[in-house]
Amino acid sequence: MSDNLQYFRQHKLPHIWCAGCGHGTVINAFATVAAKLGLDKNNTAIVSGIGCSSRAPGYLDFDTLHTAHGRALAFATGVKHAKPEMNVIVVMGDGDCAAIGGNHFIHAARRNIDITTIVMNNSIYGMTSGQFSPMTPKGMAGTTAPYGNVERAFDFTKLSIGAGATYVAKTTSYHIKMLQDLIEKAILHKGFSVVEAIVQCPTYYGRRNKIGSAVDMLNHFKDRAVNVKAAEKMTPEQLAGKFLIGELHYEDAPEFTAEYEKQVAEIQKSIKAKGGA
Repeated sequence: MSDNLQYFRQHKLPHIWCAGCGHGTVINAFATVAAKLGLDKNNTAIVSGIGCSSRAPGYLDFDTLHTAHGRALAFATGVKHAKPEMNVIVVMGDGDCAAIGGNHFIHAARRNIDITTIVMNNSIYGMTSGQFSPMTPKGMAGTTAPYGNVERAFDFTKLSIGAGATYVAKTTSYHIKMLQDLIEKAILHKGFSVVEAIVQCPTYYGRRNKIGSAVDMLNHFKDRAVNVKAAEKMTPEQLAGKFLIGELHYEDAPEFTAEYEKQVAEIQKSIKAKGGA
């Protein structure tokens, strides 16, 4: 049996994702990391909202929550606050996270709560027929932008850093080994961690924008992605039309649940010193 197969609810397979979808690649990468780290199924919670990516908890054999649209981080915050010892991993899509869930995202980052957030960015609302999302590039088409999206897309990693996330990384479903490494680092980091995984949606995004098959989309990622270390030696002209992948931000900062428990202990000590119960 494959090492990571133990982390799947095998009776729920095969999955419902479209042929060529990148979500399965990301979930398989996570399960591979879970096997490497020996994550305890009974001490790990996988939380999602609504969307194609949010089907993941149905296939992963952990304590799981499939919550309301955009509210995954609100539920996950409650889980982590109640049980700080648990590993809490949130799986979201670009629309679920950056649109209706955007406010929850920035405040989870601001608090620096120890949650690992994996955002599968396929640049589209896949489950509901291909509407454009906050991370659909300008000029690209969706069912709600048939002549091309006129809005600027979020730079999600910059948004994450600006909001206070203490670990931020980005890669693609083509760069599988890097994806595994970054997910592992994110899980081990004590604080709010974000891994943005650029994934292909051949059914809606690729077809509507005439990018081609899933393989064509993966080759598109390969050609446009530049490792952040290599980018240091490149000129702005060489980086035009490219995007950076790798570990983009790391810092050590006080973690929310630890700070909260510290405050509770100090209050209890103060009350006891004053002769209280």
